[in-house]
Amino acid sequence: MDIQILVVEDDIHICDMVSKFLIKAGYFVDTYFDGALAMEQIYKKKYHLLILDIMLPNVNGLELLKAFRKLYDTPVLMITALGDDTNQLTAFTNEADDYVVKPFSIPILVKRAEALLRRSGVLRKEVLLGKLVLYPESYGVVYDGKAVSLTPKEFEILLLFVTNKHKIIPHETLLTRIWGYDFDGNEGIIHATIKKLRDKLPANLIKTVKGVGYRLEDSINET
Repeated sequence: MDIQILVVEDDIHICDMVSKFLIKAGYFVDTYFDGALAMEQIYKKKYHLLILDIMLPNVNGLELLKAFRKLYDTPVLMITALGDDTNQLTAFTNEADDYVVKPFSIPILVKRAEALLRRSGVLRKEVLLGKLVLYPESYGVVYDGKAVSLTPKEFEILLLFVTNKHKIIPHETLLTRIWGYDFDGNEGIIHATIKKLRDKLPANLIKTVKGVGYRLEDSINET
């Protein structure tokens, strides 16, 4: 399942960094810097998690939270520079699920977001597909009852394939999602990492779509 996260934060640098870390962790992220535009978006698309600043232009975060809660019961993580008890209590009164005060550690923010996703049942502790079992928190993999040792990058690629089992993953998507927007290398690193994965797992598990990218073997669901 593609986990969709909406980040609404008027500080462009913070918004960009949070988004990059979430994408690197395997999530699909939409970002908005303006509360009014984000308000329009929540009526168009359902999200599994909302990460929301309080101080926003045009429509503030608390108003956006109230509107979101009328539509969905999915988790909301508030982020703000306003750390006093009154603002925190107001956020929780309007059914926010967690609250982070700036400045904060972005990797820790991602972990808190994942904790909310786990509690809501969206993010499972293990991912199952045929004979494959993946454990995202420990980067563990078991295939046909046997443990498989993967590097973090190999694991992230395999998890991306498994959570998008019916889709072709293009080369550019792999570069962006696994190595990041600012990676200076080329597609050669993808081919080398896929080769290592094939050496550790059944070679036909990952299929090459010539000139486009890769996908999982269709029969994996039946194994």
